Amino acid sequence: MRTLLIRVVLAFGLAVFGAAAGCETNTAPIPDAPAQSADGSFASNNPTDCLPPIMLTDQYGKTISLASLKGKLVLIDFIYTSCATACPVLTSRFAQIARELGGELGSKITIVSITLDPEHDHPPQLLEYAKTHEASRDGWLLLTGKPDDIDAVLRLYRIKRERESDGTITHVATSFLIGPNGKQLRMYDAMEVATATVVADIERALAKG
Repeated sequence: MRTLLIRVVLAFGLAVFGAAAGCETNTAPIPDAPAQSADGSFASNNPTDCLPPIMLTDQYGKTISLASLKGKLVLIDFIYTSCATACPVLTSRFAQIARELGGELGSKITIVSITLDPEHDHPPQLLEYAKTHEASRDGWLLLTGKPDDIDAVLRLYRIKRERESDGTITHVATSFLIGPNGKQLRMYDAMEVATATVVADIERALAKG
């Protein structure tokens, strides 16, 4: 199965970093974190509130407002449960991060995985995916919703759902670290970034308070 990793958001970030260094941002930088690392971690200049009051549904069938996640850090990616290639890799990386976070997961940071296939990914599918991919943890939400609502969320992250000519869903290889105010702090090439780099970014953001 041919897959194509979306770099839309990542490409936008690279363009920003290639421009003047004095470009203003509405997100507070993480102290001591480089604007761009060698392994796929980038500062974000997206000023959008990425945790608005859009209602989605978690893997247990509970309705969740994204706005309710504010107050903690949020680490977010985009997957779909029928994927047998990139998505399990992305989820396994998040699972490693979750293990390294220990008790901070849930208490200080929430992991969120949003489906790119809301037409087929309903709570039972998300719950089974969580159980079989080490994502069944307190503090880790797998979210679905109405296709229009999913698309509205994706637009906040400058992502668009697309399909290949054979009908397979195009993967999104970008993940994001969101601050307690709903603004992006970091974005990652999720297939390349070292999990230790993400954990270090999280720890710096937590230390900042």
